[in-house]
Amino acid sequence: MTAVIFDLDGTLVDSVPDMHMAMNRALAERGHDPLPVDRLRGFVGHGVPVLVRRVMEAAGAPGDGFDDWHDGYMRCYGEGICVETRPYPGVPEALAALAARGFRLGVCTNKPQGLTEALLDGLGLGACFGAVLGGDSPLGCKPDPAPLREVLARLGGGPAVMVGDSAADIGAARGAGMPVILYTGGYAGPSLDETAADAAFGDWSRLPGLVGGLLAGQAPERGAGG
Repeated sequence: MTAVIFDLDGTLVDSVPDMHMAMNRALAERGHDPLPVDRLRGFVGHGVPVLVRRVMEAAGAPGDGFDDWHDGYMRCYGEGICVETRPYPGVPEALAALAARGFRLGVCTNKPQGLTEALLDGLGLGACFGAVLGGDSPLGCKPDPAPLREVLARLGGGPAVMVGDSAADIGAARGAGMPVILYTGGYAGPSLDETAADAAFGDWSRLPGLVGGLLAGQAPERGAGG
């Protein structure tokens, strides 16, 4: 049966509130002003090291302090990873509907493995997925297709569909030879061209039908409002 492999931040969950709180704690500990939440949201999606470097640059901090900043953020975020973070509306129901149809579900994220597992378990979603791979594995981060291929292998191989919200997700899926469905309510928002994906949705109740339509060779629907 086909696998459906999901991105995490900005796709399954809105985790920016807790990441924002943790990063502003790390900024304050180092004598810097807080960043607006919208600015931080624009830094998310390419893994923690990229996020930290972008924040350091925005704060005017010297690059040679990266390890301290990275460790500080990881500590702050680990202490409050599931305070305000929630699944997007309709996510649990969509996952249950896909599982009921026999789809194998996995997660391929650029978030570190330990934080990913803690977040999924904290939200009660961990048991939904047969394979979960974070961005700190030796296989690297999306848009490299290697981690996506590894998740599929752990799910038993076969055909697969990627669901994500960013150019990194689209790039990984294309590199892995998978169709990709774009969630338009995530962090990339209107900055990402929907036509780069095979289908797009803004309402999670539509996802099972979109997956089925792609597999059946039907013309995919696009747009956030449907």
